[in-house]
Amino acid sequence: MRSTTPDPQHETLTTLNYRITGMTCGGCVARVQAALDNTPQIDTARVQLESPQASITFAPGQSMSAAALAAVVHAAGAYEISAEPDQAATPNETPKAAAEASTGWAYKPLAIIVAFILGVSLLAQWPFAAGLDGTIWMRHFMAGFFLVFSGFKLLNLNGFADSYCMYDLLAARWRGWGVLYPFVELGLGVMYLLDLAPFATNLTTVIVLGFSSIGVIRSVLSRQTIRCACLGDVFNLPMSTVTIIEDLAMVAMAGLMIVMGG
Repeated sequence: MRSTTPDPQHETLTTLNYRITGMTCGGCVARVQAALDNTPQIDTARVQLESPQASITFAPGQSMSAAALAAVVHAAGAYEISAEPDQAATPNETPKAAAEASTGWAYKPLAIIVAFILGVSLLAQWPFAAGLDGTIWMRHFMAGFFLVFSGFKLLNLNGFADSYCMYDLLAARWRGWGVLYPFVELGLGVMYLLDLAPFATNLTTVIVLGFSSIGVIRSVLSRQTIRCACLGDVFNLPMSTVTIIEDLAMVAMAGLMIVMGG
């Protein structure tokens, strides 16, 4: 794969935006991205689910016919690329996507799911006769979080693994980690729910989510336009600081429970 490090020579290169139909998840994006990256005539390519689906920069003095470009994309799967560049598209999000991201509307599914988990974890101690125990609440919240989020990932395990490989440092090198990750979350959820080996469970959470956060932070800082895989490929959640806060909050709660001896 060629380096995407900015080069002054790129100022004279030709970048064209295309629409690609047939892509439905991060796995599709990864396959098309790999096909374009391995094409000699292409200097750099950026593929995403949002419009424009592909921004292609051709190498100096290089170009490709519509048929040749279509053959490259079709070789990656059942995908079709527009015969002509999309002049109306810009390298940024569509107005609808940009508006949703700016207002937080894109995170509505995530907010609703977290709110339900929060409510159930609080109601688990009803009627609060002895007051609300913060440690028990955190344990129940962590259990609900891992059980629910792993469930969404398991709905399409391969799709999640393909999406996760796009930003997680370990999964990018070993896809098997992307396949195993939902089961690790499921196991942690059961451990929290049953209050088994609390120290080992909390320490594992700190290590697993702490390491995962590194890839998320790197992707957000590099302004990559990719889908967050926290809810699998069921919802189109953009990667952003919301994802960082989500991961680090779980790390903080697990760390707090270790300090509290829970």
